[in-house]
Amino acid sequence: MFIKSLKLKSYRSYENFEFEFDDGLNILVGKNAQGKTNVLEAIFFAIIGKSFKTSKEKEVIKWDSQNAYVDAIFQKKYREVEVELFFDNAHKKTIKIDKIAIRKIGELMGSANAVFFSPEELKLVKESPDERRRFMNIDISQTNKRYFYLIGRYEKVLANRNKLLKSSSDINVIKESIDIWDRALADLAEKIAYERKNFIEELAPYAKLAHEYIFGGKEQIEIKYISSFEENYAANMVKALAKNLEKDFKLGYTTVGVHRDEIDIYLNGVEVKNFGSQGQQRTVALSMKLAELEIIKNRVGEYPILLLDDVFSELDKERRKKLLKFTSKTQTIITCTEFDEKIKAKIFEIKKA
Repeated sequence: MFIKSLKLKSYRSYENFEFEFDDGLNILVGKNAQGKTNVLEAIFFAIIGKSFKTSKEKEVIKWDSQNAYVDAIFQKKYREVEVELFFDNAHKKTIKIDKIAIRKIGELMGSANAVFFSPEELKLVKESPDERRRFMNIDISQTNKRYFYLIGRYEKVLANRNKLLKSSSDINVIKESIDIWDRALADLAEKIAYERKNFIEELAPYAKLAHEYIFGGKEQIEIKYISSFEENYAANMVKALAKNLEKDFKLGYTTVGVHRDEIDIYLNGVEVKNFGSQGQQRTVALSMKLAELEIIKNRVGEYPILLLDDVFSELDKERRKKLLKFTSKTQTIITCTEFDEKIKAKIFEIKKA
């Protein structure tokens, strides 16, 4: 699949602009702070329904405007898909697929697919487990709407259980009804953990191959999904919730469940999060992102769009060439401050108006 065109009106730094993309390599060249990343954000927004830059969606509206508009046209294997986003200072965003408004973000999932990477993505490896769970949630949801809804339901049940924990100063009152939430939470957690485990098992060998190709074979990646319970997830979680009830009651939140699961990442047997250099953390994060290309291809039958923000600044010339060769199988949109590679590409020079 690929994105054919992108129209932006009063979006971030763009008053009124249209991009016509090539189905191969596209390069957005310009100095820093010219609006290159805003283009990638708009594409990602049209695919995921959320920004990778902010949770405050009004921020995408140009400072002197009351609303913003994004129109993205994607070409898939068998059909064309148009996604429109409307942002208003006074209302929530509106999303339309082929001119029909959708009611839930879940309806957007699968309309198109993308993988996004920037140097800041080292947080995937370096920072809290929340980042790694977010990584799994976004990627699995792109090809599995059921998973997207499972996550939503789990978060609601978890919120209700946490609310119950705070509803009384008497733990015996809580005990009267918490079993219902425990069983519901455990049932959903088991399904989520199953999907995550399969995803990481599929991702790990592709990440290893990508890392070996671009960065050489001296460092071997190992990626594991660390689940709260290895087997009989739901049954064991119910038992653990009961065992930890007094602790949860005192803290006011649930300490057991799939929302505490983790990914462990190693290079040559050394944990990258705590002992890897910043360069190693970044290359591992990039390899994991590149592995997503193959997973999405396996699951939907075509490669996703690859969005790379300022990735060249972290790579030497030889590794740039390897990255471009590795990604030649899919539409790739790259932002950079300069581009002198002798390779076929459509170049966009980005300057502030």
